[in-house]
Amino acid sequence: MDDLDDDDLLRYSRHILLEEFGIDGQARVSAAHALLVGAGGLGSPAALYLAAAGVGRLTLVDDDTVDLTNLQRQIAHTHARVGAPKVASAAQAMREINPQLDVRTVQARAEGALLARLVADADVVLDCSDNFRTRQAVNAACVAHARPLVAGAAIRFDGQISVYDLRDAASPCYACLFPPDAQFEETRCAVLGVFAPVVGTIGVLQAHEALKLLAGMGGGLTGRLLMFDGRASRFDSVGVARDPHCRVCGHRPAA
Repeated sequence: MDDLDDDDLLRYSRHILLEEFGIDGQARVSAAHALLVGAGGLGSPAALYLAAAGVGRLTLVDDDTVDLTNLQRQIAHTHARVGAPKVASAAQAMREINPQLDVRTVQARAEGALLARLVADADVVLDCSDNFRTRQAVNAACVAHARPLVAGAAIRFDGQISVYDLRDAASPCYACLFPPDAQFEETRCAVLGVFAPVVGTIGVLQAHEALKLLAGMGGGLTGRLLMFDGRASRFDSVGVARDPHCRVCGHRPAA
């Protein structure tokens, strides 16, 4: 997207009316590039809200195809698109909301040189993946290229989200909280299940934080881990500090 025209001013008028956001914030959003890793339960609502908000360029990365079991929670996909690549299905839904968008799709695993190149080209990265290995890879790439990372996760009735903004010397990275060599039991919704609105709640919050970063409002969750208990419908948060001995970001200068 280029400069805002009359149609843009009308489409995004409710954002422009916000004092904290305004026309300058919308212009920054419309000129920005967001990278979404994962087009499933978290990526679906995040992608749709970023599309609706007018993020100028969006890149979706996912190697999976739409399955019937996805439709309970992955709201970017439809029954008619079962068997289609998730990135293509989500891109279609995004363009139906906002035809002006530049949506790019990559049907591949987010790893190696591909991931490094995509992260380096983005203004913000949303980790909407569903496995520990990918989360660590995305975090390492964001540390290497000093890109802000909005990372979410959800399983059963529980969700969590935080912002790791390496432009802030005091900010931890994902590995400060969850070291790559730690022994975590891999939990997948195919085994344990997941309550659909919990995934939607976290995915929407990822879009919320990403848009604030792109608009220049800052990330309200930098240095905090926000946890959602879907059974009690309750949010809790804890402060998270940078680990100066972190194997991934420990080389950064101190705050």
